[in-house]
Amino acid sequence: MAIRDRHPQRGSVRARALAVGAAIALMAPLTACGSSDEGGVPTLNLYQFPVEGMQNVIDNCNRAANGRYIIVYQVLPRAADDQRVQMVRRLAAEDDSMDILGLDVTWTQEFASADWIQEWTGEDRTEIENGTLPGPLASAQYEDRLYAAPNNTNVQLLWYRKDLVSEPPKTWDEMIEAALRLKQEGKTYQVLTMGAQYEGLVVLFNNLVASAGGNVVSEDGKTAVMDAGTVRALEVMQRFATAGVTSPSFTNQIEDDVRLAFQNGAGAFQLNWPYVYSALQSDAPQLAPNVTWARYPAIDPNTPSRVTIGGSNMAVSKYSRHSDLSFEAVKCLRNAENQKYLAINAGQPPTIEAVYSDPEMLEAYPMKETILEELKDAAPRPLTPAYQNLSTVVAATLSPPADIDPGQTAAALKKSIQEAIDSKGVLP
Repeated sequence: MAIRDRHPQRGSVRARALAVGAAIALMAPLTACGSSDEGGVPTLNLYQFPVEGMQNVIDNCNRAANGRYIIVYQVLPRAADDQRVQMVRRLAAEDDSMDILGLDVTWTQEFASADWIQEWTGEDRTEIENGTLPGPLASAQYEDRLYAAPNNTNVQLLWYRKDLVSEPPKTWDEMIEAALRLKQEGKTYQVLTMGAQYEGLVVLFNNLVASAGGNVVSEDGKTAVMDAGTVRALEVMQRFATAGVTSPSFTNQIEDDVRLAFQNGAGAFQLNWPYVYSALQSDAPQLAPNVTWARYPAIDPNTPSRVTIGGSNMAVSKYSRHSDLSFEAVKCLRNAENQKYLAINAGQPPTIEAVYSDPEMLEAYPMKETILEELKDAAPRPLTPAYQNLSTVVAATLSPPADIDPGQTAAALKKSIQEAIDSKGVLP
């Protein structure tokens, strides 16, 4: 299954556009890098997706190291699947030029189970855990051990047109009913979100399952679970897809398609990541004053929604020749000051809670309180080493959402998810 730009939540629109040029400029060092240390100073290779301003962070950490090591930025491709393939192939070959790995939050368990990344222990673990939000921290754990340092995070919000809707809907039922009323009045009414057969559809499903109090897999990640909450989530998903409030392109839309459609005036509501805020200010200044945000809609009016965490973690490769220095470098790269810098300049919400209280965050993140509120009880994606397999089969089973039959689809999902888990393989 081809996946395009699966995780735009990692940066702002401007950041991603500029990062493409950076990726092209730095791709040659990626393919040619070696493990030698220049002038006796240990070289730490950081393999990570392109992020605007990341080189400034690296330069700060190199200065702080005062000659004890130098971090070199090996920029991975823009698409998440291409990033993973490059890292998996190098790690499978026990490439000792890999030191620090920038991992999507869904890869930590897979890489840990394959014994490719090192556990954080002792004072190093304590330092990472202190002040880090619990949701992002859970994404960095495997079998109750810490295998990565949460670097940045994200959650989806409800964006809505306050010139069309006086109060944000609190539930999916309220949102659908509000959209239908606008439709009857001949006004802009669509609810825009991601419905293509890819990770975005899996995130939508996971949001609904978590909000309904359901589970897709058991706590140990070894057994498929299709409980009442999962069936309820499928009911809401099917109703939404058939209520007449989605875009005609719903089943083909990914994040940027949704963002652009909303910016062009096609929707009253948008369920998407916070990067859409900065895009509105620069790309649709005439619309921006009429757009505001709220917490992602719930299923039960008496129970707040729970939404899926995005973002990335930093891990130390098992094959690094400079493990101790790599752990030290990671702590610098993801410290509070550097997380604040990347939050403001690259659209990456921090994982360290105290950063949200910094006065400099207000202008770049006027929605920061809502983000923080969702992060405090956010839902990780199913924590299993077989997540890549699971994601593929879930997206295929749920597409198109209008064809969902809650009971039958739950049974089909349980079977296919268990088969994905039992494969126990690391996809190349």
